[in-house]
Amino acid sequence: MVNYDVFGDKIGSWGPPKTERDGFWETGSVSSAPALAPAVPSELEADVTVCKGSGACDYNSVQDAVNAAPDKRFVIWIKTGVYEETVRVPLEKRNIVFVGDGMGKTVITGSMNVGQPGMSTYNSATVGVIGDGFMATGLTIQNTAGPDAHQAVAFRSDSDLSILENCEFIGNQDTLYAHSLRQYYKSCRIQGNVDFIFGNSASFFQNCSILVAPRQLRPEKGESNAVTAHGRIDPAQSTGFVFQNCVINGTDTYMALYYSKPGVHKNFLGRPWKEYSRTVFIRCTLEALITPNGWLPWSGDFALKTLYYGEFMNSGLGSDTSRRVQWSSLIPAEHVETYSLRNFIQGDQWIPRWV
Repeated sequence: MVNYDVFGDKIGSWGPPKTERDGFWETGSVSSAPALAPAVPSELEADVTVCKGSGACDYNSVQDAVNAAPDKRFVIWIKTGVYEETVRVPLEKRNIVFVGDGMGKTVITGSMNVGQPGMSTYNSATVGVIGDGFMATGLTIQNTAGPDAHQAVAFRSDSDLSILENCEFIGNQDTLYAHSLRQYYKSCRIQGNVDFIFGNSASFFQNCSILVAPRQLRPEKGESNAVTAHGRIDPAQSTGFVFQNCVINGTDTYMALYYSKPGVHKNFLGRPWKEYSRTVFIRCTLEALITPNGWLPWSGDFALKTLYYGEFMNSGLGSDTSRRVQWSSLIPAEHVETYSLRNFIQGDQWIPRWV
């Protein structure tokens, strides 16, 4: 009865808010993109260090360093090494910063997956962050559960105003769980196969490499992979995935399989996990592995009339939109700024080094 209390008998006002599919576009400022200066400030000094073995460090595990952090900006330098552990940054630990020695050098790894008794997708994450203002740079986070293990998250974030730069996320199904709130991924490498970037956050991916990895135990048989599965459940939510200047391709191993038998290896930009799923690709390079249809249904006609999947000025062999599914869209040039870093996640208000 809330609608009646607010709008009375004007039942035309009872419906859900209008969306892009209805021709409604959020208004915002028009501005040039920020310069590609570091988003994670390079002058940060470590408060504590983490290392493996008998090195001169404060802690031997990442979780111990997180547990010691006060409720303020706290920089944890995670030195070169492979850290086999589960890491949780709880709600009260705000403004934690992970600084590694580089992708492939500083590696946090786990293998939890939903095939284990009592395990959920949410809790399977190798690294899970809830505290706001989280930042990370120069490290790899992976989940090594095999392609037959189903959902197995490498990184999960509920951290508002979070920044991940020069980080690598490796997994198979459900690699990156961008669960909620505003998140910024810059110059990252994200690898997986089934719905491997998913969640209901407002996430902006800029200059990232998105790579499909082999999925099946017998990959020569073929598969259908969706890069994204956004989970917006209400048109009033300001959530969605924006990919700007990213490259969508496959790993070298996957592309060898693809070119050996391209007809059985199908890859899509996304599919609608929830009814109002929203994902856009802007000025990205879509390589040959992207199927001409572009987008994949979830089940039957679920969400096909309410989702928004848009493309704008992409390039590459997979960017031809002439054969896209009818329920995807071309973003009008006059509205592409709706999905800018400034307008979509208010990046000018909280991302360091904004110029």
